[in-house]
Amino acid sequence: MSGALDDAKRSTVARHADLPTPSAFSTLFRLLGVALAVLLVSSIAVAGFVAADVLNRVGEGAVALEGDVEVAPPSLGAYPSDKAFNLLIVGTDECGEVSTKILGDRCAQSDQGALNDVTLLVHVSAAPRAVTVVSFPRDLGLEVPECERADGSTASAMSKGRINEVFEHAGVSCVAKTVTDLSGLPVEFAAKISFDGVIAITDAIGGVDVCVAGEGIHDTLAGVDLPVGTHTVSGASALAFIRTRHGVGDGSDLARISNQQQYMSRLAKKILSAETLTDPSKVLRLMNTVADNIVPSESLSNALTLTQLALALKDVQFSDFVFVQYPNLADPEDSNKVVPDYDAAAPLWAALVAGEPIALAGDVSTHRSVELATPPPAGAPVETATEAPEARATLPPEISGQTLDQDTCSVGVQAE
Repeated sequence: MSGALDDAKRSTVARHADLPTPSAFSTLFRLLGVALAVLLVSSIAVAGFVAADVLNRVGEGAVALEGDVEVAPPSLGAYPSDKAFNLLIVGTDECGEVSTKILGDRCAQSDQGALNDVTLLVHVSAAPRAVTVVSFPRDLGLEVPECERADGSTASAMSKGRINEVFEHAGVSCVAKTVTDLSGLPVEFAAKISFDGVIAITDAIGGVDVCVAGEGIHDTLAGVDLPVGTHTVSGASALAFIRTRHGVGDGSDLARISNQQQYMSRLAKKILSAETLTDPSKVLRLMNTVADNIVPSESLSNALTLTQLALALKDVQFSDFVFVQYPNLADPEDSNKVVPDYDAAAPLWAALVAGEPIALAGDVSTHRSVELATPPPAGAPVETATEAPEARATLPPEISGQTLDQDTCSVGVQAE
């Protein structure tokens, strides 16, 4: 078993309460799939030798997931239409060369190890395909099972551990096992990314246009100062935008998740736009960036598997690409933390297991962090209207989120 994902020689980590990892990570999966599909099954044959090198690098250092079963070698073509699949995205608070220059002392203030401050489960249903991205609050307290570490040792179970400490406890495989126990969904694929990877992907696509409403976002702790309006963020400004906590809504971590979902949605739409997909050099740049900045599970490291997943996603409508926040309740033992709202989550998991497309009844945000943009920002991609599925599973109002065809704006506040 490879231990690259959980290497003890980790990058410097900032262990500060207000240093969350960005959550463009669910969109990373979409990026990877689309880029590979465009390159491998389109007319960009001239770049084939580059693609081979990139695909080889994608698999370097891959790690096995505990309990993973042997599967038949993949063949060129879409992922089987009668099968759903799940991808876990683990975003760690590890600092690299670029983020250390941006964050300075925050990256030097480290102690024991890396936290998975962003944990996302990407579920892709069987055909007709629909994509649901579930964001788990970093302070979610839940049961953690016994896990096998990459070095073969055993990590003990915890009756109540914080989800963002599971990576440090026993690696990505244990995060996957914990999410499976909570959701009832198997995790077939996983990938890890850190601060520098998020910065690199944003820069490779030429930045992301984000919308700011309210009072404008001013948060000196995160290093962001954006007036009301639409702004293109990249590099340091992108990292600051998706790190801000006190600059949106009520300043809570739950408010930050909705703010990050706006970023994820806009990043995804830019990747899927004609501006990106018709530019071979941009596609190749994205592929190189992905290859250099993710550490995949062994199941995700095969070039044909990546192509299969890409082809499975190519016809998903924006209305069937949904971001949701896992429902939670205040922890009775600590008001600053949360615990699972099992009753509210049950219809979500039931719908995903049944392969039903979902409809949101809750608000687009929690804790007043984003609002619907009216009218949509200038230049926003427009998807051709299609007939909606006849039946959808309506989630309870306790579950907030947005679909890819909705445009939201962050409700900024003037924090110190």
